[in-house]
Amino acid sequence: MRYLPLLLRTIAVSAVLAFLNPVSLSAAPAPKATLPPQPQGTEVAFVRTIQKDLTARFPTPASAEKAGYVRYTNEDEDGAISYANLRWVSSSPKDPSQLWYDVHGNLLGADFSVLQSNSPAPPKMWGVDPRRWVSFREHVHYILTGPNGKEIYGATSAEKFANAGGNVEDPKPETLVKMGIVKDASVVQRVFLFPSLWDLIVWVKTNPNGAFADKNPLVIPSANAKTNEE
Repeated sequence: MRYLPLLLRTIAVSAVLAFLNPVSLSAAPAPKATLPPQPQGTEVAFVRTIQKDLTARFPTPASAEKAGYVRYTNEDEDGAISYANLRWVSSSPKDPSQLWYDVHGNLLGADFSVLQSNSPAPPKMWGVDPRRWVSFREHVHYILTGPNGKEIYGATSAEKFANAGGNVEDPKPETLVKMGIVKDASVVQRVFLFPSLWDLIVWVKTNPNGAFADKNPLVIPSANAKTNEE
């Protein structure tokens, strides 16, 4: 998940606090880890492995969709369009929860996820420093059919969804109608929960700034790049 919509920036929490309670995550972000963006030690092998494997298996959005990934964002300010498999559990480096592509269909990177309900502390996996994992509080995403059949992507907080009478564990289109997001539930293609999880963001495309950097100078966003702010 290369971007944080304005709505979600207030609910993203750093993974620096190893004993953070996943049920009562603070809405204010904690200080970021001070690790360098370049892979260190055993992280080098991890990054090389996923770069080779994911580039071979998911070279295009079509290959991702064939494997069950669903597009759910516009192009963000870093030039990435995100696809998720909606399983949110990465059992191995071969199983990213998200993949992201540029507007030309080139693979840029991947997210790996661990449910916080299964791991109260940042995961110690695959030789990656636990401080690389960031925390996301649960929220609800939706995909709509807009004018001329164009897809529209958006998100709302779990709290707002629940306050409208919705079940965040099993979100329904009708709740988006109650919230005034849509007038007719029939335009909702998909609505789903993005659960509370630990997320590891890695560039698969070569990045001079480092595989764990926020931005990649080799990726130039298009003129239509958006931040997905709600």
